Amino acid sequence: MNTIFKYCLAASLVLSATACKKSLDLDIENPNRQDESNFWRTSNDALAGINALYGNFYRNGAPGSRWQPFYMDVRSDDGYSTSPWNELRSIGALNITQYSFEVNRDTWGHHWRGVFRANQVITNVPKVEMEAGLRDRYVGEAKFLRALYYYNLVSIWGNIPLILEPSNPADKPSQVPQEQVWAQIEKDLTDAIATLPASYTGDDIGRATKGAAYAMLGRVHLQQKEYQPAADALAWLISGPGQSLYDLVPNYYDNFKHTTENNKESVFEIQFKMRAENSGEDGPASNVGTSRSPFFGPPGHGFNDANMHRWVVHEFLKENTATGERDPRLAVTALYDSTDPAGPNVTMVYGSTFASKNYSADIRNRVWYHKYLDDYFLRNEPFNSPINFRVIRFADVLLMYAEALNGLGRTADAYAHVDRVRQRAGLARLSVVRPGMNQAQFLQQLMHERITELTGEAVRWNDLARWGYFDDPTKLNELKARDPEFNNFEIGKNKFMPIPQSELDINPNLIQNPKW
Repeated sequence: MNTIFKYCLAASLVLSATACKKSLDLDIENPNRQDESNFWRTSNDALAGINALYGNFYRNGAPGSRWQPFYMDVRSDDGYSTSPWNELRSIGALNITQYSFEVNRDTWGHHWRGVFRANQVITNVPKVEMEAGLRDRYVGEAKFLRALYYYNLVSIWGNIPLILEPSNPADKPSQVPQEQVWAQIEKDLTDAIATLPASYTGDDIGRATKGAAYAMLGRVHLQQKEYQPAADALAWLISGPGQSLYDLVPNYYDNFKHTTENNKESVFEIQFKMRAENSGEDGPASNVGTSRSPFFGPPGHGFNDANMHRWVVHEFLKENTATGERDPRLAVTALYDSTDPAGPNVTMVYGSTFASKNYSADIRNRVWYHKYLDDYFLRNEPFNSPINFRVIRFADVLLMYAEALNGLGRTADAYAHVDRVRQRAGLARLSVVRPGMNQAQFLQQLMHERITELTGEAVRWNDLARWGYFDDPTKLNELKARDPEFNNFEIGKNKFMPIPQSELDINPNLIQNPKW
């Protein structure tokens, strides 16, 4: 993965600008200046361009980094925020009033910066004289990444522009119907499948693969309840040509450590690396770690800005393993007074017991998201954590495939794929403990299975959206019972975030989302 970290500074500077325009007409051109007029000429330029697109992941508002979990987890019914930063807390509380505050502005802006960089690669790399297969692969990588950015943009804001060419400062794009965005995401992923390799070796491990594109395409179709194309795409990894590449790893915790990254369960993960923190962006010495963890760590080790509702813990406790023990995924998912079943005097929190922390009564009752914390090797959460963010795991592929089969009325066929996930956790096979479920019952069971397997992995908000919880008053009442913050949720409004006002101020063609 080193080649991605070593992306070219000059290329990054070209890609970071909204557009590269000369401010003055000079008689003598500076031969050392690098801009659009003399870039995109060589295979090295093409490599620098695609690596700079991966480099955008290191920004706070990009996928997998600092702020995305607040939109996808904390804003959902399994999380809430106790941050003293009122604006940050308002995301989870569903009562944001400052639309242009840093988190909302950066998440919007850094996603669009990723789209811009992808557009530059997709537009310019085909013109570069280089080995055709490698050139096509770079374009395929860019299309996969553009699809990932648009998936988040349409999920968070709903009504967005669709920009497919490198933009200029004077551009004022209008929004398009959401269906058009979803269709473009599907097209990008389909195009990427045709040119991406099934795997990589050496320093290229971590780049987008054919399996990642198939998995993402399955996720996109499933989100739209397009069950047959979802099943067709996901099957490539389960029973098709990619089946030998993916499997569940024996130790669930290995999916959330830097020491066991890019394992067989990983379908696509964002690469992070711990090294000395430096200021600035797009420089050879800039920070390439993730700063997510300090905002999720408990008091004394992080900022305690995000918490998990205790009902999630009880969801795990509904069922023991086949040998009568607690579901081992709970200790990986949740950090709280009884992460160890023996209780606070035995539960370890960054090297000392929970009981020894002398937390206040309020703090003692809290639960923290444990995944992606660095407590297994550090005593405080850093701003340059090396833990890769797993965008898609094979366990998620199996559960999505089961959901697609169930949606097609093939409930009996769906059991086996849920059983694989449950058996890794030591649970009895669902086909033994709950045989013969109908379609509705099986979907309800899948909702439980996705909580115990995927909580804290930035999928919960879209799960709830797909299952209709944001559009049905009866289902919304279920969320209110689990998370009082959903009393602030208004149907027709809170399904999507408000577009930053700063964007509306500079682009009169943008229309604010309904009711904001």
